Amino acid sequence: MGISESAGAADAAGVDRLRAAVRDQWETLSASERAVAQYVVSAPPESLLFASAQELGAASGTSNATVVRALQRLGYAGLPALKRELASDFTSAVAPEVRLKRRIAHVGRDLGDIWGDVFDEAAERIEHARRLTPDDALRTAVEALAEAAETHCYGVAASELAARHLALALGRIGHRSRHVGETGFALADALLGIRTGDAVVIFQPGRALPELTVLIERARAVGARVVLVTDELAELYGTRVDAVLTAPHTPTGITTEALTALVVADALLLALTALDETRAVDTSHQLTALREQLLSPKSRKQ
Repeated sequence: MGISESAGAADAAGVDRLRAAVRDQWETLSASERAVAQYVVSAPPESLLFASAQELGAASGTSNATVVRALQRLGYAGLPALKRELASDFTSAVAPEVRLKRRIAHVGRDLGDIWGDVFDEAAERIEHARRLTPDDALRTAVEALAEAAETHCYGVAASELAARHLALALGRIGHRSRHVGETGFALADALLGIRTGDAVVIFQPGRALPELTVLIERARAVGARVVLVTDELAELYGTRVDAVLTAPHTPTGITTEALTALVVADALLLALTALDETRAVDTSHQLTALREQLLSPKSRKQ
């Protein structure tokens, strides 16, 4: 069960963790699960980043369900969790343009394969997000937003898309909201707008920005509740926020970083709509009426 030398030092930590897990759990694995374990520790780690559960099942002579089950026995939440661990050191050691070239080389030019790879990774990430967020965390997050006088949605760079989406959609169902995307010194002005009874939703997958600590401390100081949508920062900030919702990032770059965060935002929005249907319907009616006024011939002439 040797590891391919092509893995390199960059992947050592993730590979070592995988090999140790297989060694420790080997006696507890079934014959088919051992086939999966033997394959994943002998395959080049980089190839695992781009493989779907179905592909790993075929390569190991098992099935996608067996792959998922084997990885869970090894201590991973699923294939995306293994990919994230293997990708962590790899992405920090390999230049972005090199990763892009390798991604292109893996995908190839077959449109069917490209279509399948994108949808396979998207499905894996979304299913992973579904499993990782417990009901009580979702309930706490929904309550925080439902009771908020105003919701401040923070997101920068790749996370800005989800934050802006949530802020806009909250307004469309009758909840006061705004997007906060400043960084550094400029963030101070935005922090002044957070007040008692508000809620702050932070979209940040993995990098512990200095702004996050200041933002959370400001919310706590004024009595605002905080919801963190993240992949890797739960352990660091979990005790300082009211709820953590997990949005797994992409280990390969094949799908957009914001994918799972957008799905999490949509779950929050649907829950809030269901909690106060009257407000949502009334606001939607007002929005439609305003749009019709803006599109009417009279408005265009003026």
